[in-house]
Amino acid sequence: MRKRERENPCGVCGHYHKYEEGEVCGVCGHRIPASSEKTSIQVSAFPSEILPEFLYLGSYDNASRSELLKTQGISRVLNTVPACQNLYKNSFTYYCLPDDKSLPFDDAIQFLEQCEKDKARVLVHCMSGKNRSPAIVIAYLMKCKGWRFAQSYQWVKERRPSVELSQAVHEQLQEYERSIFGSMESISPTLPIFQPSAAASFTFGFPKANDPLPAPAFNTIGAASIFARPPAEVPPHEFKFGAGQTDKNIVESPFIANPSNPNSSDIPMDSS
Repeated sequence: MRKRERENPCGVCGHYHKYEEGEVCGVCGHRIPASSEKTSIQVSAFPSEILPEFLYLGSYDNASRSELLKTQGISRVLNTVPACQNLYKNSFTYYCLPDDKSLPFDDAIQFLEQCEKDKARVLVHCMSGKNRSPAIVIAYLMKCKGWRFAQSYQWVKERRPSVELSQAVHEQLQEYERSIFGSMESISPTLPIFQPSAAASFTFGFPKANDPLPAPAFNTIGAASIFARPPAEVPPHEFKFGAGQTDKNIVESPFIANPSNPNSSDIPMDSS
């Protein structure tokens, strides 16, 4: 093997094969990536930090760069794809999930919780860091942080935009969310339903159309009102403003405010 091949491992799987010449990797089986993919691979040399100083998410390429992992203080690795070899068993503590279509969320979360108790930084990775490993991280956020699936997915997606969950993994996470929080129907509060027979009537004193009670009669003696006052015991034709009762022999018009006094010599003032 040439020196150049030893110093430049494959940018996808980390193994030393002639990927620049189109050689297929004997471990991961990948070929040379397209030119549009090379830039994203070079940018993602470091794993994505999901939780500060604790949880990291990446690909097998990130897991194969031991020196970069050490610079970030990562000491433990959660491998979600058994086909990816654990390259540095002498330098890192590995935990490998079984090769199963159904992801063992609880087993992975138990390992991550132990890492958190030990204050050890851990890398969760799969082959590309887009599907299986993000699903484990999302499940951890739901179980340990109490976040819902949508919130956890958005948190991971913002920190690693290349995440692309498959339909099967997406359904597994939805099922895991229901197992933690229950069904959406049982969690969502239901609005109270008021029965018409037991409902209070807010008609402000006016009866409804089907009310068996008769409509209240206005301007009657029995109708109570806040503006009602005891009736004055003065006949309407004998009531004057600002004066008491006068001689009943004097006939006065109720429409004349200031009737003329025939015995008086006062001259009325001209209102003009």
